[in-house]
Amino acid sequence: MDDQRKVERSIDAYATGKLEALEAAGLRRTLIETDRTDTIHVVRNGRTLLSFCCNDYLNLSHHPEVKRAARDAIERLGTGAGASRLVTGNHSILVALETKLAAIKGTEACLVFGSGYLANLGTIPALVGPDDLIVLDELAHACMHGGAKLSGAIIESFKHNDVDAARAILARNRTKHARCLLLTETIFSMDGDRAPLTELAALAQEFDAWFMTDDAHGLGVIPEGSNPADIQMGTLSKGAGSYGGYVCASRSVIDLLINRARSFIYSTGLAPASAAAALTALQVMERDPAMCARPLALARGFTNALNLPDAQSAIVPVVLGDAARAMAASKALERDGFLVIAIRPPTVPVDTARLRVTFTAGHSEADVARLADAVAKL
Repeated sequence: MDDQRKVERSIDAYATGKLEALEAAGLRRTLIETDRTDTIHVVRNGRTLLSFCCNDYLNLSHHPEVKRAARDAIERLGTGAGASRLVTGNHSILVALETKLAAIKGTEACLVFGSGYLANLGTIPALVGPDDLIVLDELAHACMHGGAKLSGAIIESFKHNDVDAARAILARNRTKHARCLLLTETIFSMDGDRAPLTELAALAQEFDAWFMTDDAHGLGVIPEGSNPADIQMGTLSKGAGSYGGYVCASRSVIDLLINRARSFIYSTGLAPASAAAALTALQVMERDPAMCARPLALARGFTNALNLPDAQSAIVPVVLGDAARAMAASKALERDGFLVIAIRPPTVPVDTARLRVTFTAGHSEADVARLADAVAKL
């Protein structure tokens, strides 16, 4: 027992030291109880705030049809899938959801995972391994970097959205490796800008690389158009207002993932309520294009009011540089009745701490104007 207590004290001392270092750098994070009471308001620290930091861009998590679909799925199939999808967790709603997503994305097939993070962690190592090459945008989401590291492949990052930089890496390294995977987000989660998909797809074709995109922040908000990627990954927790991740690709690629993606094989299937909510949300999106267009329009109203570059998505960064300054700005907005979260390193590069402002279909033009005025005063 004495040895065990020594180990525990050692762990606590290590954790405390790390936390103190984070505190000193202004980078310690804490959980704050926050209840979303409707589409655009939250209750935090006993106050009702107007939220501009939610990724539920179309407010579909509160849509009556979506909530009803979740309730009905629970009544019919229960609260959980019960097992991995290769055992008994492959319920009928998941099959319908995959069929719908493949149709939306214009691919032969789709595979739904437990989350977007799990989708990237499982898919990338299933496609490439040691001695292969991964070329990815330096600002790609952490789960893309995580999946790349798990693969054991050689990783080369290129300057954000710089096609020439990616070309230089491929020209220098491609012939040294049997397989190559080119990775990017379609909408970058912290900057809100779009990747040059057409140019990157052409580059992948030129160098015989497989092109994979992460569309977590685009589904339902940015028109689908034609994504030229071989593998289209995304999430159901943002525009679709539910939970889960997906990968859309050819039938052969999806069948390979069913057999090789460890985060799929060894995880319980997505809960019926989450799958039903996402499926219904996709149907609502299809019949209401005006709702889908609204977050981007509101974001552009905000950037116009503050003389910022035109918004390319529902995400607008207000870069302040210093982490302490970003935290102070967030607290000042909270005092004014707004919830806008400060994003600090390592989520964003050093000296680029920011307010990450997100817009949803439920916000009004007056809400956006009031926020713009409050930010301008900072």
